[in-house]
Amino acid sequence: MSDDTTLQLKKRFAELAGQASSGGYYTYTDFLSAADAADALAAAPMGWAKAFGGTEACERVIVRYGNPDVFGYDEPFPVKVLKVEPKNAKFADALTHRDFLGSIMALGITRDVLGDILVSGTSAYVFAEDQMAAYLADNLTAVRHTAVKAAVCEEVPEEARPRLESVMLTAAGERLDGVIAHLYRLSRGSAKELFDKGYVHVNGRECLQASRVPKENDIVSVRGFGKFVYRGAEGVTRKGNQVIRVDRYL
Repeated sequence: MSDDTTLQLKKRFAELAGQASSGGYYTYTDFLSAADAADALAAAPMGWAKAFGGTEACERVIVRYGNPDVFGYDEPFPVKVLKVEPKNAKFADALTHRDFLGSIMALGITRDVLGDILVSGTSAYVFAEDQMAAYLADNLTAVRHTAVKAAVCEEVPEEARPRLESVMLTAAGERLDGVIAHLYRLSRGSAKELFDKGYVHVNGRECLQASRVPKENDIVSVRGFGKFVYRGAEGVTRKGNQVIRVDRYL
């Protein structure tokens, strides 16, 4: 994404946050990547921005501006989930995330109205903005060579949801190279090499600073090792080391 596009997005986030504050009503972004969501959340004071993608651990989220305590009411996010499944599982192709996304985009839909796509066997659960859910249910009839049916459902079953495992680490500090070294059982030098090679991304953006201290809820991906959500320091040991919690994607 170009610098101009990023600046335009930040300006739009600030406008939405201002509208919510001055107008006394909730405003919403479209679905955002982790990197853009971090900028969107930073555009409003604490308590005035919340992110949600349809279920816990979704990477693509909508950010809502508004404060329930100030407004005196809450409001659901404009997110629906559709189950997309073969009409005849016996004749279904082995479908991937790319297959589902490609077929949906071929309908002329832009990526910003779509959230995560969770593939489970031959089916998928697709998060979409409210106004697109009915359109997808009516028009998504095939994925690759497989005839499918799509319908709005109440929720994603537990077995199809992203799973996280909470891990407690003991490290000298919160530097990201130290966290990665402890989590993946690497030497500090090996962890630093991952940054030098461009293998580390924070909220979807390449991170070359091994000394970076992540923020709470940053999503960190390390090519070849996996992905985790940084939750922050939760205490100090007797020897003065930090007790750090991360939630690792399984």
